[in-house]
Amino acid sequence: MTLGEKLARARKEKNITQEQLADKLGVSRQSISKWESDITYPETDKLIRMSELFDCSLDYLLKDSVTEKENKPQASYVPEVAIAHHGFYLSKIFNYEYKSKRTVRGIPLVHINFVRGKTAKGIVAIGFKSIGVVSIGLLSLGLLSFGLLALGFLGLGILGIGFFGFGSFALGFFSGGAISIGIISFGAISIGVMSCGAISIGQFAVGALAKGHYFAFGDNATAMVAIGATKADGTLYTHFTGIQNDFSGYDASTVFAILKEAVPSALKWLMNMALSIAGVK
Repeated sequence: MTLGEKLARARKEKNITQEQLADKLGVSRQSISKWESDITYPETDKLIRMSELFDCSLDYLLKDSVTEKENKPQASYVPEVAIAHHGFYLSKIFNYEYKSKRTVRGIPLVHINFVRGKTAKGIVAIGFKSIGVVSIGLLSLGLLSFGLLALGFLGLGILGIGFFGFGSFALGFFSGGAISIGIISFGAISIGVMSCGAISIGQFAVGALAKGHYFAFGDNATAMVAIGATKADGTLYTHFTGIQNDFSGYDASTVFAILKEAVPSALKWLMNMALSIAGVK
């Protein structure tokens, strides 16, 4: 018996029409007709699905020499079939779209779209590319944004960009990451107006290697006011002990007096934040 003959017989035994089988498999009725006439052959994932629907083995469907229908084996494991089986479900996942009927100003409340090349757009948006108030995706744009590349008021991802940006590379008004750039910045390599990190660069810098304009505090510090443990270079005030992690002995009143005079009023709050982090009182 040919594959087409076996499919036609199994379908009739289940008492379902070509249209009903087509609906179950997500294909056209014409495709079913061509399979049963041996004009074309179904793809592997469709064969697996039909073996489940008809409760028969793939051997029965594929081998002309096997003429008696037998139940699909439960214990056997064929790697090639297993891979195709999982591929079938993965293809379902990565070609999936859901859009809620409920909308807000014409925008779906929830839009999930994993169709290649398409963008999920909703109040809550999830997909390869997503745009929403809450957005989750490889490329994500939203008020709250999570993804490989995340842009939003809160951006959290490998590359996080936002008012609050967090990630391996973070960019934002307030940013935190391995490499961090922002007004207020925390990271292994940190660049900002107020910067804190292993390597810290900014108007006010706190870190192991701190390069600041007005104030620097760290093992190696350079700024107008530089407080260092092993090395310091300050144009208006320099203090270092020569002992690693020892910052004792600086004149706090002098530090405050110089910074009060030098730092613009608009940056005073960032100055106070840097001094607080450094523990200068």
